[in-house]
Amino acid sequence: MNFDLTEEQIRIRDAVRDFAESEIAPGVAEREKHERFPTEILRKLGELGILGMMVPERYGGSGTDAMSYILAVEELARVCASTAVIMSVNNSVFCHPVWKFGTDEQKKTILGEVASGRALGAYALTESQSGSDAANQKTRAVRDGDSYVLNGAKAWVTNAGEAKWYLVMTMTDPEAGTRGITGFLVSSEDAGFRVGAPEEKMGLRASKTAGIFLEDVRVPAWRRLGAEGEGFTIAMRTLDHSRIGIAAQGIGIARACYEASVEYAKMRETFGKKLAEHEIIAFQIADMKVQIEAAKLLTYRAAVDSEKPGRHVSRETSMAKVFATEACNAIAARAVQIFGGYGYSREYAVERYYRDARVTTIYEGTSEIQRMVVSKNLLAGR
Repeated sequence: MNFDLTEEQIRIRDAVRDFAESEIAPGVAEREKHERFPTEILRKLGELGILGMMVPERYGGSGTDAMSYILAVEELARVCASTAVIMSVNNSVFCHPVWKFGTDEQKKTILGEVASGRALGAYALTESQSGSDAANQKTRAVRDGDSYVLNGAKAWVTNAGEAKWYLVMTMTDPEAGTRGITGFLVSSEDAGFRVGAPEEKMGLRASKTAGIFLEDVRVPAWRRLGAEGEGFTIAMRTLDHSRIGIAAQGIGIARACYEASVEYAKMRETFGKKLAEHEIIAFQIADMKVQIEAAKLLTYRAAVDSEKPGRHVSRETSMAKVFATEACNAIAARAVQIFGGYGYSREYAVERYYRDARVTTIYEGTSEIQRMVVSKNLLAGR
């Protein structure tokens, strides 16, 4: 498999890198400290075509490939993981499923608005009793003429309170189990829709995460995504795609940790010589680089495979996510250790990287869930 980047992929990667370093980096520490959502940055990313990258141009997107999307996430996460996850959610768990499963009307109206950056999207699957157990849905949708009436609550919704459009998974037939789950495109402007207080998170503090509440929210039938009972399939296919984005986020954070560690090790002196001249530190830096390059190979392969017609990539995307995000956490911890006491201070960015890294093994499917997916595929001969 050839991972040499095309001229277009290099152009996109470099453009996002330049934007991240010039437009995002200067204020990132203050935004994280004060938990300030990067509204103006997202407006500019929308203008650059980064908020609907894989969506065809006729629906407001940029029409790029999966590899370009992964490279963009990676470059954003290297500078600001909060911005990266906002962008990733918009692309992978809202735009992607609407593009793949939506009607032409949904694509021309709702998708066009979100992919172009005129509005943000969000994905509401998790509930208080159903995190990894995604099939355990309590939110109900009941047909009433040409509409559905939705009641329930969703938890841990990224972009909640900032997004206009939400892909909400509901139960339309509780007796049917996973075959009774149906998705709907819900607007923040729909009567009965309410956003809860933002979560006070360990990391990714410039992104917004909150619960949403649906109280007799009437959604017209044309905003149902797919057929009744198709929601669980849509949710799982969406996660298959979105996990490569989280893997790329892990790679970006890991690269930032590695680069900071190399710079610090070349500057800091102990026992009469630079840290980098101590073999025990040099070996740790070498291990960081090995893990990053291995994570890239798994993630890039999954991105390429995801676009092959008829190819199901549950195994490949789960392998990429579990390896890249666990490597990211290990590399972030190692970076803090190399910085010593300074790594524990908010004066240095590695403290933030360490906090931001932690969630990557949890959201979009925990490491344990990824291992379940991989093992089931392997034992089934896939």
